Amino acid sequence: MERESMEFDVVIVGAGPSGLATACKLLQLAQAEEHELSVCVVEKGSEVGAHILSGAVLEPTALNELFPDWKSMGAPITTAVVKDEMHILTSQKNSFLLPSFAIPKPMHNEGNYIVSLGNVCRWLGEQAESLGAEIFPGFAASEVLYHPDGSVKGIATGDMGVSASGEQKDSYMQGMELHAKYTVFSEGCRGHLGKQLIEKFDLDANTTSQHYGIGIKELWDIDPSKHQPGLVVHGSGWPLSNGTNGGFFLYHGDNKQVTVGLIIDLSYDNPHLSPFDEFQRLKHHPVLKRHLEGGTRVSYGARAVEKGGLFALPKMSLPGALLIGCDAGTMNFSKIKGSHTAMKSGMLAAETLFEALANGDEGKQDLQVYGDKFKQSWLHEELYKARNFGAAMHKFGMWLGGAFNWIEQNIFAGKLPINLKDNIPDHAQLKPAAQMPKIDYPKPDGLISFDKLSSVFISGTNHEENQPCHLTLKDASLPLGINLSMWDEPAQRYCPAGVYEVLEDDKGEKIFQINSQNCVHCKTCDIKDPSQNITWVVPEGAGGPNYPNM
Repeated sequence: MERESMEFDVVIVGAGPSGLATACKLLQLAQAEEHELSVCVVEKGSEVGAHILSGAVLEPTALNELFPDWKSMGAPITTAVVKDEMHILTSQKNSFLLPSFAIPKPMHNEGNYIVSLGNVCRWLGEQAESLGAEIFPGFAASEVLYHPDGSVKGIATGDMGVSASGEQKDSYMQGMELHAKYTVFSEGCRGHLGKQLIEKFDLDANTTSQHYGIGIKELWDIDPSKHQPGLVVHGSGWPLSNGTNGGFFLYHGDNKQVTVGLIIDLSYDNPHLSPFDEFQRLKHHPVLKRHLEGGTRVSYGARAVEKGGLFALPKMSLPGALLIGCDAGTMNFSKIKGSHTAMKSGMLAAETLFEALANGDEGKQDLQVYGDKFKQSWLHEELYKARNFGAAMHKFGMWLGGAFNWIEQNIFAGKLPINLKDNIPDHAQLKPAAQMPKIDYPKPDGLISFDKLSSVFISGTNHEENQPCHLTLKDASLPLGINLSMWDEPAQRYCPAGVYEVLEDDKGEKIFQINSQNCVHCKTCDIKDPSQNITWVVPEGAGGPNYPNM
């Protein structure tokens, strides 16, 4: 049965910072030149911002370029950073505060703002629509469409109302095809379609392995007497042990709220480690607990972040399409920030697309000029300065790696004539479970620390019942046949939402169970599974978390 189709000049997949910046800049250029363009943004979340999760401290560099008068336009960016703290936790109770001069310069936050990135994206979506973009939330781009010559033709949204067995339910609605002269993929970290394009077009042929972290975040209403708007707290150390890098954050935003979270590098080697449980016990450290005690947790979420940097960036243009933002990996890990870099990558994409379309380009081309624009921009310069940051931590550990990064960033301004590269993928780092110490995590107290299921509940996560599982296994025998015996099936622990379980049936036989209803779309399983057996694909549109104010 042939699907209905719609035609656009540009289709953008994903209403995050990069995709929305692309739409806004493209239509700004079109209006300035009185050149009519049709632009569509398709978003899998139930609304713009529903799937956006970030700390977030926003560097306004790109936003200043896109909307110089964003303050008067009512952007939800009101809490300027007024104080920075960096703590090293040396034990369960002890810590020391780093002096400002000891912190690598990129990690300073003067001139930045504490924001809800979800709300910033909602505002950017409003600006895109006012400029003429059509935004379709609740529709998941599930398939890349190609012309006969192999160039990208557009995308198809997924069918809705299909049962787990593949039959059409009463609610069945066929997906649509969205055709475009050019398609922009801005799905965020480990994008489902971006991953396919990188493999199909060999876009990462000349790169090092991409590296990732898992970020886990909570939003808290705190005691008003403890609220310090504009306070930014970062740190590292306990409870993470040798072989595990990461860092925590706690930001005092507006509305008497704080956001608190932990990012753990997915290069860790102990299969017994549970990022979720590390975060829960972290919050009991006095450095964090003093902010949270007496408060109420109101939301929870998790998301992978890419941190491979400049050397892991794939080629970002291909016939008929561009790959931008976190779909490509433009996050600056030395700053622990990716929103401004994602936006700039989208603005460069918009400039590239407008020049082509205004000159009569009918699509299908590999717009390699995008790569040239990227290399001539402040975005490339920023990523170049940060190119060694993550690899130094991987190779040398927290202390030596931190010292190297301080020297490179504070003395050599990111231009030390050394290139550090880490080409071992995160999934290949796990050591056999029998060789690694087990970790005894304390039970949650229900006040500061919590369990996974209650956490998933307040993320607003929901998926339509009886639909095909969006967490697919290449080989259903591997979880119990290899992963369990070799690594004690680490999916039980690296997933922050309780999706994967090893159970026993009434005969005592082990069962690998996937609770896909719990999935918060963090993509960690797609990244960290040591057998690379799990592939995350999009579920029905509007499924997944519904993050408020995150």
